[in-house]
Amino acid sequence: MISYIKGKLVEKNPAYVIIETAGGIGFYINISLATYSQLKDDEEITLLTYYIIKEDAQILYGFMEEEERELFKLLLSVNGIGPNTARLILSSMSVGEVLNAIATENVRAIQSIKGIGAKTAQRVIIELKDKTKKANWSAESKISVSYNNNKYEALSALLALGFPKTGAEAVLDKIIKAEGLNLSVEDMIKKALKLL
Repeated sequence: MISYIKGKLVEKNPAYVIIETAGGIGFYINISLATYSQLKDDEEITLLTYYIIKEDAQILYGFMEEEERELFKLLLSVNGIGPNTARLILSSMSVGEVLNAIATENVRAIQSIKGIGAKTAQRVIIELKDKTKKANWSAESKISVSYNNNKYEALSALLALGFPKTGAEAVLDKIIKAEGLNLSVEDMIKKALKLL
């Protein structure tokens, strides 16, 4: 397994990054909005990774924080949750919010994420309640959101997550009209995920 990748950040998108290593190899790494919010432009970075091998693909997922990677792995252990759904959960809620929803058995919070039904939300809580209690999470378990970008980046992220362009664009326009342009990319995407 590839535990981490260190190199120059060549391309940054709300759904993925490309990191060039010292050997001149560019790694395409899928990320969540939480990780995206912590990245700065043109810098040497280290991303913790989780490597998934399928019959038809080899996919890297990257994380700035160990807690996010651990929660990603736990989510993958839930029947019916694949890597893209786990990334969607981590893009819609912070690590702390997910842990809180599991601890308080808040099915509605998890179900509010696009593509998560009541049964899947219940499975997440049932299968992870004991596992998250045993894990050594920090007291905060929060990922800061401190960036401000535009509609184009939010649209790119929604397209990368598999939503159709026309629907995603219409929803983003509706959000901007209602809330203004001061929303961060993450907030736009979170609101859009609830409306799509």
